[in-house]
Amino acid sequence: MAKVGSKALIREFLLANIGRVIESSELQAASGGKAEFGRRTRELRDQDGWPILTHNDRADLKPGQYLLESPPPEKRGIEFQRGISAKTRAEVLDRNGFTCQMCGLTPGDIDPATGRKVRLHLGHIKDKSLGGKDEPSNLRALCSTCNQGAKNITGEKPTGLWLLTQIRRAGIDEQRAVFDWLRKKFGA
Repeated sequence: MAKVGSKALIREFLLANIGRVIESSELQAASGGKAEFGRRTRELRDQDGWPILTHNDRADLKPGQYLLESPPPEKRGIEFQRGISAKTRAEVLDRNGFTCQMCGLTPGDIDPATGRKVRLHLGHIKDKSLGGKDEPSNLRALCSTCNQGAKNITGEKPTGLWLLTQIRRAGIDEQRAVFDWLRKKFGA
C-alpha cells in the first residue's frame, strides 16, 4: 500500500472544509502531525494556485488561521519543481551575508512579527510563475515573514544614497537603532 504524503492529506482536508476557517493545529493534525505542514500549505497556495487565505490577506483572520475560500483551480500547465541545489543555496546565503534582504534579520534573531527565531529561505526576485529561474542572480535570502509577504510585489534594491536619505530623515531613536544594528552586524 502506497504511503500518502502530507501535502495530499492537507489537500483532502482543505477540500472537505471549503469556506471554513481552519486553525493551524487542525492542518498539522490533517498532515499526519508533520512539522512542515505550513510549507506544504504554502506550496498549495503559491505553486498550485489554491485560494488559501491567511491573516495577511484578510483582517478577520488571526495568525495561524487559514481559509480555502473557494474550490481550487484545475491543475495548471506550469509544473514547479524544486530545482535549487544545495550548492546554489549556500552560494546565495553566503553572498547575502546570511541576512534577510528585506528586513535585515539574521538566523537566531527574534522576529518581531512572530516572536520566533528567524529562519532564512531563498526567495525568487522574479517569481517562477512569471518566468523567473532558479539561478543565483534571481535568488535572495529572505526570512520566513518576508518570504511569505514578498509574493511578486518586491521592488528594486534600494541604493546607498536612498538609504542614507531615509536614515537622515528618521528620528534620533531610529538612527541609533540603525547604528546599533550596523555595529552588531559588522562587529565594530
